[in-house]
Amino acid sequence: MTMSRREKIEALLKDDPQDVFLRYSLALEMESTDDWEAGLEILEQLARETPPYVPAFHMAGQHLVKRGRVEDARRALREGIEAARSAGNSHAAAEMAELLASLGNAGEG
Repeated sequence: MTMSRREKIEALLKDDPQDVFLRYSLALEMESTDDWEAGLEILEQLARETPPYVPAFHMAGQHLVKRGRVEDARRALREGIEAARSAGNSHAAAEMAELLASLGNAGEG
């Protein structure tokens, strides 16, 4: 029996449960297999760590937009822009700012 990509990542995480990239990869796999809430939880954990994993903010924003949770996406993106700037990652900050701007007034009551 062949292991799914998610199963392979989970097996690798057993050896190194704190591996940031593996955890991020697992979150992306969860999104693709419709276990998006658990994936979002992992992204939020990565964003809260010290130092925060900057790509997690962007991906969380995308996940939230896809689910119609625009206000939550805005919050994640604003926090991500700040974290990216603090880390000196202007490229990531610009990408998140672009996504944030593209939301316009969507989701506002």
